[in-house]
Amino acid sequence: MDRRHPRRSPARRLSISGALILVAAVTAAVVIPTAAGAQVDLPDKTPAALLEFAAASDVTAMMGTIEQTSDLGLPDLSSLMDSSGGAYSSARASDAIDVLTGSHTAKVYLDGDKSRLQVLDRLAERDVYVDRAAGEGWFVDSETKTATHYMAAAGGEVGSPEPRPDATVETPQQMLDHALAKLGDSTEISVGTDGRVAGRAVYELVLEPKDAASLVGEVRFAIDGETGAALAASVTARGADQPAFDVAFTDVSFAAPDPATLAYAPASGYTVENKTLSGSDRDHVAAPDDGQSDTGADAAHPIVHGEGWTAVVELPQADTNTSGASGRDAATLESLTRPAAGGRVLETALVTVYFADDGRVFAGAVSADHLAHVAAGD
Repeated sequence: MDRRHPRRSPARRLSISGALILVAAVTAAVVIPTAAGAQVDLPDKTPAALLEFAAASDVTAMMGTIEQTSDLGLPDLSSLMDSSGGAYSSARASDAIDVLTGSHTAKVYLDGDKSRLQVLDRLAERDVYVDRAAGEGWFVDSETKTATHYMAAAGGEVGSPEPRPDATVETPQQMLDHALAKLGDSTEISVGTDGRVAGRAVYELVLEPKDAASLVGEVRFAIDGETGAALAASVTARGADQPAFDVAFTDVSFAAPDPATLAYAPASGYTVENKTLSGSDRDHVAAPDDGQSDTGADAAHPIVHGEGWTAVVELPQADTNTSGASGRDAATLESLTRPAAGGRVLETALVTVYFADDGRVFAGAVSADHLAHVAAGD
């Protein structure tokens, strides 16, 4: 495939903020439960029966606390912080670093069409409110004192987890939904050991990619034995013995939360911005490349090469345009990458990002060589 692009230095094309946000986004896409603790003995289910049980879950009300931890094997990122301890690149880079290397606590509230994800930071919080029936949602950041009001275009809806610009935390159920949507012949499915999560008896659903090209070794879900809801999730890199990413409820109730916790009105002193979500805004990824275009990802969407566990995302050039990036930011990105055929790569336990010499950027849960082959059109 002949793609014609002006050659640019990859360090100038994508800032460290953009690179880490990309890794965080792809990680969330491949993450899917943590091994259950405290053995119990639930009625036996075959893998097919457990999948059907989980897919049929109809929980419409719940509330609880989830803990997320990440250890993707990234190099030292202290250079991204200034001497006063603030984020050097941007608040978004700081959020991405947190999701890739740290721990998060979040509160989850759900009642029918209304939901709320409350991410609790050390000195602030971020909240995502979604009301499907009303076709609207809010993203609220207490640190920046900003509130963004999202409204669906006519005939559309604001879906979950939309909108969640920098919420960084996904629930186990959202991860399970992603997994069920892409299951196929590329996945080995089995049932693990029964256990307990947040005091509830759970089944363990284990997914293993068959394709050795995937960096993902296995993904585990803890499925509530009574409701079929996902209460925990983890992903382990191929060849590793500990999860690189996991998220689990520490307490959970299937009672409806107080309606007041699901409603938001702009607080005094907050800057409010209104945005309308069109269908294209909600569909973040374009159709797979058919090999006929020489322009790659367009200005509005990434494109996906391949499918399943080895799918590769190519970023649109608009997202990689960082003409205002500082020299220190570019130098930091270069220090985190290594040379590779036709470009440079940033590698973590689960996600690789390839910066082609011609300015294109590719990412996936695959090796650098695999990304380079995709970039070359092989």
